[in-house]
Amino acid sequence: MRGWLGHVSLNTTNIYAEIDLETKARALATCAPADSGKSRKPWREQPGLMEFLRGL
Repeated sequence: MRGWLGHVSLNTTNIYAEIDLETKARALATCAPADSGKSRKPWREQPGLMEFLRGL
């Protein structure tokens, strides 16, 4: 991250990198899959996915 921000010191970069637990929890909640908690087919039983993988 230091290289991306152009900072010489990690101490300067850490100012941007610190967040509290509430902010972290909200960020993780927005990343949860929409069907979280529902049963899903195993990846090998998804024809579209298998076709895509074979095409790589």
